[in-house]
Amino acid sequence: MVNINSENFFINLWNTFPHPSFVISKNFRIINLNSAVENLFITSKKKLQEKKINDFVEKGSLLLKVINQTIFKQAPVVIYDINIYWDKKEFGKFNVYSSPIDNSIDSILLVMNLNPQKDRIDKKLLHQNAARSVSGLSAMLAHEIRNPLAGISGAAQLLAQNADEEDLKFTKLIQSECKRIGNLVSKFEVFGDLGPLVKSNVNIHDVIEKTKDLAKAGFASHVRFLEDYDPSLPEIRGNFDQLTQVFLNLFKNSSDAVSENGGFIKIKTSYQSGIKILSINNKMENLPILISIIDNGKGIPEDIIDKIFEPFVGTKVGGSGLGLSLVSKIIVDHGGTIECNSRDNKTYFNLNLPVTDINKNEITDYDIHKRLLISED
Repeated sequence: MVNINSENFFINLWNTFPHPSFVISKNFRIINLNSAVENLFITSKKKLQEKKINDFVEKGSLLLKVINQTIFKQAPVVIYDINIYWDKKEFGKFNVYSSPIDNSIDSILLVMNLNPQKDRIDKKLLHQNAARSVSGLSAMLAHEIRNPLAGISGAAQLLAQNADEEDLKFTKLIQSECKRIGNLVSKFEVFGDLGPLVKSNVNIHDVIEKTKDLAKAGFASHVRFLEDYDPSLPEIRGNFDQLTQVFLNLFKNSSDAVSENGGFIKIKTSYQSGIKILSINNKMENLPILISIIDNGKGIPEDIIDKIFEPFVGTKVGGSGLGLSLVSKIIVDHGGTIECNSRDNKTYFNLNLPVTDINKNEITDYDIHKRLLISED
């Protein structure tokens, strides 16, 4: 039986704690540190204890002021996005928790937490902004390409009327390519649509069910759909047709990835508080609606998964690479976020969407470039 009052128990607990943690003196000297610190910096405890905490931060770092504040106020403080350095190079950004130990003015506990959620959100914003940045160019290209394309297609039809068998093969090829390029241009036009988003109260389950029926009647007839819905989800403010397009693209992506036998797509919805958006008018927006689309397909290669929402990046041979980028743009226009990861032979698309109180003034212009995503304490 484990003796929770023994010294060995606390030593083992200290060294199995996953977050890098220091005990430091009021003079910033390192008194103790756990195994997570050694693993993080790949350096022995003995060598690390020769350092001061000053050696891990830039001169004038806010962390040093926070430590002094912790000592002076005898109260814990949390500080976000502190640059940590090692071997004179920037190591990464960490959230740091600083707390007095047993009301002592002589020692402070520092717990460092690399915030992967924020890093993922930063990447998502980068990808989503890439989709938005192509919008103006897309509208221009669609206009410039469609007019001459119609002329080429019409000329090919006229040539086909008097063409021999050999030439007919080429005119059909021209018409086929014109049709393919026309379809691509149509997708460009969607990117170029920067008009106001018309919103109404939308039950997200209605959107999903309609889209699922469309998918099962066509491209996803071989797929088994699994549902895990939270029936208590509130309505959101959104555009029903655009959200339908989102799930059509996601279901198509998943159905192409899963096998004919045993392939499934799982749809899970839930209400989760925690992620907020600070809008440009300094109003906090919750993103509590979480929708997960999970499939057991072949997954997404590691070398492109971080770019999967960028225009012209895709996994399918012959695809335009615009489907997921369009999904990202629509979700951003709804004030939400989307992320993707592959693990354990499954691919996950996680969408977070806001809920707007209909009794308040609705914010319809979501400028994602000027937003800051933060985690709720």
